[in-house]
Amino acid sequence: MKHASMAFRRPPVRSMAFALTLLAGLPALAGEPRWPPPAPAPAVVQPDLQAPVPTRRRQTTADFRAPAASVCSDMPRMREVPDPQPPARVREIPTLVGKVPHRRELHEMAPPPPAPMIAVDAAVRVSEVADARAASSPPAMQRPATPVTAGVVDDNADFGGFQQFLQRHPEAARLGRDVSVRQRLRVVDAQGRPVPDAEVAVSAANGARMWARTDAGGQAWLHLNAFDDRDSANYRVDVRRAGQQAQAQLRRGQKDVLEVRLPTAAAIPRARLDLVFMVDATGSMGDEIDKLRASLRDIVRGIEQLPSRPDVCLGLVTYRDRGDEYFVRSWDLTGNVAAFQQVLDGVRAGGGGDMPEAMNEAFAHAVQALDWRGPATTRLLVSLADAPPHMDYPPPHYDQTMLAALGKGIKVFSVAASGQDTTGEIVQRQIAQYTGGRFIFLTYKVASDPGSGPGRETVHDVADYSVDTLDALVLRLVREELAQLPQG
Repeated sequence: MKHASMAFRRPPVRSMAFALTLLAGLPALAGEPRWPPPAPAPAVVQPDLQAPVPTRRRQTTADFRAPAASVCSDMPRMREVPDPQPPARVREIPTLVGKVPHRRELHEMAPPPPAPMIAVDAAVRVSEVADARAASSPPAMQRPATPVTAGVVDDNADFGGFQQFLQRHPEAARLGRDVSVRQRLRVVDAQGRPVPDAEVAVSAANGARMWARTDAGGQAWLHLNAFDDRDSANYRVDVRRAGQQAQAQLRRGQKDVLEVRLPTAAAIPRARLDLVFMVDATGSMGDEIDKLRASLRDIVRGIEQLPSRPDVCLGLVTYRDRGDEYFVRSWDLTGNVAAFQQVLDGVRAGGGGDMPEAMNEAFAHAVQALDWRGPATTRLLVSLADAPPHMDYPPPHYDQTMLAALGKGIKVFSVAASGQDTTGEIVQRQIAQYTGGRFIFLTYKVASDPGSGPGRETVHDVADYSVDTLDALVLRLVREELAQLPQG
């Protein structure tokens, strides 16, 4: 049995070590901080041709809008990202001769009748969506109520182990960003309590900039090489929250946590939680979609019964691939749990064919297009996939989107379903690690056989993990996140 406590191990904070504020004049490294604008602005990314693999890039401009919604919708509104390459022919199914097929290829040999397209140019009634799908789709296969088990690792708590994982897989050098230089930031108020959802801007004299928002515990991980290709020695860190501002200086290579103190005590409103599920809806994901559909009520009920009694809004993004019935669909955040459940009940798995899917595009849509709520909100994205993204498609790619996710304060819990390959594991772990989330993976009695039933074994490159049912695990992670909020 593999088991380990997932409690976060905080590094020690030395007395008087880097608890810097605006009380003393600090050098202005790059002029005034550039906070994310209210409208999208294109990213300015400059490749460094002299840098070793992985390619280092400099980011100078925020390519995201700060989350600003004040309420969630009463009814989920469906939006659709059009297929950038509409099919002019029937999608070919790869030959199975001479190789072991992926689960998706087996499913594609006998695809279900396609559901009709649903207009998305206005708000869509959930009942209409469900009725349209029910009229055209065959009855859902009845599956036994077998629990789905999953393990979880925290690659930030075991950062050395995560770096060794990347080194064991040379493919990682061609993906993502350089996260080898990492600094922990903690923002507290005048009473020493954590300040969640504080905006952070990090600036270098050469114009390189990054943005983040602190999590429920008032902290954020800053990865200097992910946005600065010139190894600056010093950075200016600006922090603001609810009209309060502070500034500090960060030295590259410093060992202590950088603690920034806002001048007065922060107000403690009722906890607000935006929880979005991003689901690969291709053919091989039927089991996982069924499990998510069945367990959502328990997850939401458990969240609503937490001591903080959070104000919860739910969103959904599903995706397939080019040439399928649809490319990316989303239902924006809603506080109507019953309506959201109806939306989830209408989701069916289908399409696919090749291994990679439209994960990049779905991730960008989830981060950039959904109406995430503004200040004092905990934002979580649960991504469930069994295939990597199409890295051969044009941008956006996940490595740029994960920078925007941190800037908007969206923490990602990446869930690897059965069939996920090494590329997919690298991508999912990078997204979770950079945004401060966790990597979750389904487990089985026999690691290589999903049909063997629930168990504790996995094919993924992980060690020292805890195992629980998937719904209990997601609920536990949400509970742990909200428990970090300061208490009134």
